Amino acid sequence: MSQAKCNSIIEVKNLVKKFDSTTVLDNVSLKAEKGQTTVIIGPSGCGKTVLIKHMIALERPTSGNIYYKGQAINGLKRKQLVEIRKDFGFLFQGGALFDSMNVYDNIIFPIRQHMAKITDWDAIDQLVKNKLAMVGMDGYQEYFPASLSGGQQKRVALARAIAMDPEVIFYDEPTTGLDPIRSDIINELILKLQREMHVTSVVVTHDMNSAYKIADRIIMLYGGRIIANGDADHIRNHPNPKVQQFINGQVDQADLAALRLGGTKYQTQYSEDDFKQR
Repeated sequence: MSQAKCNSIIEVKNLVKKFDSTTVLDNVSLKAEKGQTTVIIGPSGCGKTVLIKHMIALERPTSGNIYYKGQAINGLKRKQLVEIRKDFGFLFQGGALFDSMNVYDNIIFPIRQHMAKITDWDAIDQLVKNKLAMVGMDGYQEYFPASLSGGQQKRVALARAIAMDPEVIFYDEPTTGLDPIRSDIINELILKLQREMHVTSVVVTHDMNSAYKIADRIIMLYGGRIIANGDADHIRNHPNPKVQQFINGQVDQADLAALRLGGTKYQTQYSEDDFKQR
């Protein structure tokens, strides 16, 4: 059994992922420290979601390794992965609640998947109540997703993600589609779970307000590679112009010129200097 010599709970080492001739991740290495929140940022299509899919072994790398508690997991068989994934919770981008199930049944869904038979329903009732209480949604057990707001759905989905007391929670764009107040509720819940459950969190986001608030460490992907890695202050003051452009939400000048000229930066015959002169 391969072992990684590190104190981190998750380590990605020299990860390369190719789809046909396209390289999505190019020699990516990172560590998620136990009990901390690692936030992964970067422009759309840079490989953020593909990266966390590798971290839970939903994708197999072209080369490189992913370690969980020192054990290489990317080569494990399905049955072995099922056991390891019991340690993982996952909050999907849209919440991904089952529309045909009420809140109660959504939360116990992962428990049903991993238990041969539920015999102590009183204990399950209490578990659901406790998990919903942690996200401020106790009393909504009989509601269906369609009757909940977007923020409420995210909180129920988070209650489901912690149903089996995971050691690591993965969040894929947890604040997408929410207004600033509801987004901050999700941020506070992420901090609360880290504090009260002592979980390790890995968060993919493009929301810099969220990243700065929740992160112990921020990693930026660009072109399939890590171009920045540090705490919030390090990222705010990073010298790489691509980092500054992203964190400040500044449009690329070539893209802006192309938009005004009605083409793309790959199609326009004009340079930015030509555009300024016009």
